Amino acid sequence: MTTPKRNLKPYPVMQDSGVPWLGAVPASWQLHRTKTLLWERSDKGHPEEPLLAATQTKGVVRKEEYENRTMLALKDLHLLKLVKVGDFVISLRSFQGGIEFARDQGIISPAYTILYPKQEVIHGYLAWLFKSKPYVDNLSLYVTGIRQGQNIDYEKLSRSALPVPPLPEQRAIVRYLDHMDRRIRRYIRAKQKLVKLLAEQKQAIIQQAVTCGLDPSVPRKPSGVEWLGEVPVHWEVIVLKRLLRRLVDCEHKTAPAVDASQYRVVRTAGVRRGQLVLTGTYCTSAEAYSEWTRRSIPEPGDVIFTREAPVGEACIVPSEHSLCLGQRTVLMKLRREMYEPQFLVYMIYTGPPSHRIKLASQGSTVDHFNMDDIASMLVFVPPLDEQYAIIDHVKAETLPMEVAQAKANQEIALLREYRTRLIADVVTGKLDVRGAAAGLPAEADAPDALDVEEAPAEMDADETDADAPLDEPEGD
Repeated sequence: MTTPKRNLKPYPVMQDSGVPWLGAVPASWQLHRTKTLLWERSDKGHPEEPLLAATQTKGVVRKEEYENRTMLALKDLHLLKLVKVGDFVISLRSFQGGIEFARDQGIISPAYTILYPKQEVIHGYLAWLFKSKPYVDNLSLYVTGIRQGQNIDYEKLSRSALPVPPLPEQRAIVRYLDHMDRRIRRYIRAKQKLVKLLAEQKQAIIQQAVTCGLDPSVPRKPSGVEWLGEVPVHWEVIVLKRLLRRLVDCEHKTAPAVDASQYRVVRTAGVRRGQLVLTGTYCTSAEAYSEWTRRSIPEPGDVIFTREAPVGEACIVPSEHSLCLGQRTVLMKLRREMYEPQFLVYMIYTGPPSHRIKLASQGSTVDHFNMDDIASMLVFVPPLDEQYAIIDHVKAETLPMEVAQAKANQEIALLREYRTRLIADVVTGKLDVRGAAAGLPAEADAPDALDVEEAPAEMDADETDADAPLDEPEGD
């Protein structure tokens, strides 16, 4: 990688900034209060402008360019605030991901704070600073409200200090970080393509075994599922409800969250690619757990299925945690004498249910399953001993791919960590990039595309995905 961090040197003369999150800064840098650098814009009455979405990785962009589900503010458009290209937007989640940079002009929620530079400053430098980890961590000092009602108090934030390098240094910082960010993203995208390819190979192995069996010489019969063709003649093709002791829907809205406990609520973000992801769960109280499991307690070997947002993810309930269902999740209690949980998870992702799930996720039918939809899904049922053999075969054949995926994902995590630390050190003056920036190729001056790498697998756009646009309240 060009101009790695270890080749950069610190500035020759540093001074204490007096700002805890900033520490020492180059002696040539100045400190300014936020309100002396940025003016607030509160311009309304532009209903003809396009609607914008504030996102944590792409900045402020047009809603039409963003595919994730949002709450569209289709009435009282005259109350929405005007945002111009180059403005900065404090959104409802900026305390988690930083202040957003506007790439497009349009209108956005009146709950957001719109800022634009009042002094000569390089927009790109502030854009990098406002997304750097030290600055984002510092924003927690200016948060008001609790839990879902948290927001940044700009009146307090406006009095906070910002580092301001001389303009030539700002240009060098922007040039260097744009270049390095572009290079790192290319490495990440290459690794992600590898992960995707390995996942497709793994899926093909699972589908072949789960829908065709392990012995190609066995006589076959029509499956009744056109796109899957034939199945071994001794397999049954039945609806899922015949394999279930119970099918339990979450009847509650939202379980209350607590800071820590042994009881965890599974959201749709917690079910991904056949695995339970703990970052997609949250803790709740013992009292809430007792109420939420009143109808049925998730037990090891049960299967959790998401019926919307997104539809069609599944995982097995592990033995290590006390879980209860969150919204839009369903619990399947199997007749274990007929069906193995891991085989059902494979079947959901590669068997007859996968086609219906794909149609639903693409919006060609509906974007969710009701309980009847789930109960009526067709599944293939080999004898139980054959299910065990297929599971063992799949695990053995896909293990090398899982190892390679884990290595690639670790490398992606390291690249992201490197980028985070590099940005922090450069925008706060811990590393001098002036020489490195001067020697960069012309590519560094090219505008950065909006092609941002995919969010980590454990994140869910409907829940906590950093890429998700923020829901916008309608009116004041």
